[in-house]
Amino acid sequence: MLDFLTELAQEAGALALSHFGRLSADAVESKGHLDLVTVADRAVERHVVARLQARYPDDGIFGEEGSAVDGTSGRVWVIDPIDGTFNFVRGGAQWAVSIGLYEAGRPVLGVVHAPVMGMTLAGGASAWPTLNAKALAPLSSYDQRKASVGVGLGRAVPEADRLAMLRLLMCDARISFRCCNSATISMLEVATGEVDGYVGYGESSWDVMAAYPILVALGAGSTLDWSTTPLDAKLRFAIGKPGLLEAIAGLNHAG
Repeated sequence: MLDFLTELAQEAGALALSHFGRLSADAVESKGHLDLVTVADRAVERHVVARLQARYPDDGIFGEEGSAVDGTSGRVWVIDPIDGTFNFVRGGAQWAVSIGLYEAGRPVLGVVHAPVMGMTLAGGASAWPTLNAKALAPLSSYDQRKASVGVGLGRAVPEADRLAMLRLLMCDARISFRCCNSATISMLEVATGEVDGYVGYGESSWDVMAAYPILVALGAGSTLDWSTTPLDAKLRFAIGKPGLLEAIAGLNHAG
């Protein structure tokens, strides 16, 4: 299964690259302030859905660009065809194809493919995580002396909550933070050790479904309780190295 998913994510990345840097003005639409969708997003999702349905016809599908299939197997493929569309439109490298498997009420397997960055992250509960087919090391323990996290600040999250999150990170926990406008890329950076964790306010399940089980397999802790979190929920959560959650325990994940 993982070999097929890796191949599919790389196919999808190649399709996205065929549009990268070539989008006309009418190929980009706005779904909200700084929230874009392109012909590439839709083409990639169609391709991924078609391949998944041919391979796993009994499985459900839940995609960012509207794909919704009720399966009978109890498994659901959760797809973000291009996570980081704003970066994609601007010509940046920080975007990725994200394909994750949700089963028995939790994320279990995923592949993240970032074509411009030349990185393919794969793995989950049943397959040790790899980066470009090489096994990753387990996450090291959190070290406050050089702490850094990625952050995601959804536009629908109240301003007071966003400011409170940043204040806690900067002033209370004294953690450096960065925002790259892609939860998938931020979580990939946790897997590679570039940052210690990710704090997301206002994410959707398709933003995190592929990378989440990979990080858990590497030893990450998380505040998310998937048993009480529907697939269409807006997420507020933190995930990261052992010890990080204790350092940021004052964060408010309600809302």
